[in-house]
Amino acid sequence: MPPIPVKPGIYKIHAHIIGPSALVTATEHAIKHGAPVITDRLNPLPIEQEWLIEPAEPVPGSPYVIRLAQHEEVGLVIVDDKLYVNGVQRPELATFTFERVIGGVKIISDKGLALRAGHRGAQLEVVPPKPEFQETWTLEFTSPVHDD
Repeated sequence: MPPIPVKPGIYKIHAHIIGPSALVTATEHAIKHGAPVITDRLNPLPIEQEWLIEPAEPVPGSPYVIRLAQHEEVGLVIVDDKLYVNGVQRPELATFTFERVIGGVKIISDKGLALRAGHRGAQLEVVPPKPEFQETWTLEFTSPVHDD
């Protein structure tokens, strides 16, 4: 499928996995490559579950970077096919495109791998794309980009 454009802004990213609703969540404890990124239930505590999605470059058709909405200097990186959130220079952030699939979107890395949620609480990984619901996501737009 061809990539689809995504409106830059702040999103909650919902995973399509069995069980209660799950959101992409930055964990609280960093390890070697940063804080692992998992899916977890919507939590009323201030756990990081809102993401800023914006083009990596200011040109049409650019892939996107995904950063924490509350800590814009911190974004998604991929190490050993696993997803982490870390404070790195912008060129080191992972880039993604989005493809429309039945029931949502597929999030594809710059290497053509699909973001996958195995189960709630598991670290997200990137895998060769397959037509599986664990690779389907819903982007819930919550607000435009805040230019402070």
